Amino acid sequence: MVTRCGCLQVTSMLSEAKEHQGQPSVAQEDVQQLQQQVSLQGEAVKAAKAAAAADKQDAALAAAAKAEVDKLLALKTSLAKAEEAAKWIGGFKRTAAGDIDYSEDFFGKPAFLTVSGQLQGEYYACGLTNIYTFGPTFRAEDSHTSRHLAEFWMIEPEMAFCDLEDDMRCAEDYVRYCCRFVLERCRPDLQFIVRMIDPNAISRLEHVANSPFARCSYTQGIELLQKAIAEGRKFEDMDVHWGMDLGTEHERYLAEDVFKQPVIVYNYPKDIKAFYMRLNNDGKTVAAMDVLVPKVGELIGGSQREDREDVLQRRLQEMGINVDEAYLDLRRYGSVPHSGFGLGFERLIMFATGIDNIRDVIPFPRWSGNVSF
Repeated sequence: MVTRCGCLQVTSMLSEAKEHQGQPSVAQEDVQQLQQQVSLQGEAVKAAKAAAAADKQDAALAAAAKAEVDKLLALKTSLAKAEEAAKWIGGFKRTAAGDIDYSEDFFGKPAFLTVSGQLQGEYYACGLTNIYTFGPTFRAEDSHTSRHLAEFWMIEPEMAFCDLEDDMRCAEDYVRYCCRFVLERCRPDLQFIVRMIDPNAISRLEHVANSPFARCSYTQGIELLQKAIAEGRKFEDMDVHWGMDLGTEHERYLAEDVFKQPVIVYNYPKDIKAFYMRLNNDGKTVAAMDVLVPKVGELIGGSQREDREDVLQRRLQEMGINVDEAYLDLRRYGSVPHSGFGLGFERLIMFATGIDNIRDVIPFPRWSGNVSF
């Protein structure tokens, strides 16, 4: 596995790369020199064959022609070996363009561990209306914070005939349902957590279960943060401006200090969000939302998906991204408004229990530099 663009790549080529790493490399100049020798030897063969054909009785000329042919065949063999060896750079076979050649890899092309099941979920939702996935996801962020893992679990609903407002309502209902469920079914465990870990765990869950979530546009959130800085509030990142990606400290400030409850921030700048999020009429923002909660910050990220093929094609072109044609076919041959979100399961546990470090809420935590068990 190697890191690329925030994804963990899967390949069977590393063992082969080790075998080729110790072999001497062949420069392109050496290949060109052999090509020139083959060309010259080809001319010599033509001349020798012509001489032998002119005097078929002369055995010496026939032998000389055969010797020239043998030389040509030997040079061609050397050239073929040199051309093959020249394709191997840094232990990996390369294409004519210099890119790694994945044709002989396990999948026959670059493959990556999933960062989300959302794109596949869209196929199911467009056929079955409402679906969800729950499985492991992988990120190659070189992050060592208390809320990031390389492998974690995601709950990802995807819903047809659903816009951003419906998406936000579903996310809120789901979080509040989880809080009520834990309060009703896990009271002894919560009482232990209150005694040993977080004395506010039960009251926090009760507050969330019984209170509607606040709503705040991204633009309003930036204004609130700028106002806080003007009034003397200190953040590690004081450069708060429209277009930035909110940090955990900013998210927690909005949830814990401003609204004092979970808050859904929506309509983010398009330049900091993914290509599949529906472009709003202002042309600057997308129909995206994040659910921010105390103790954690972002718990849920979601959006209404871009269901207009022409707009999606334009966004892909702007961002230099290629997707499978089948994904475009979901729009090309008729589509429906659809939305979804992803909830990090371990962050939900952090929120419910008050445990501060995400590595303590998953049995086998894996992060950059650690892959034990």
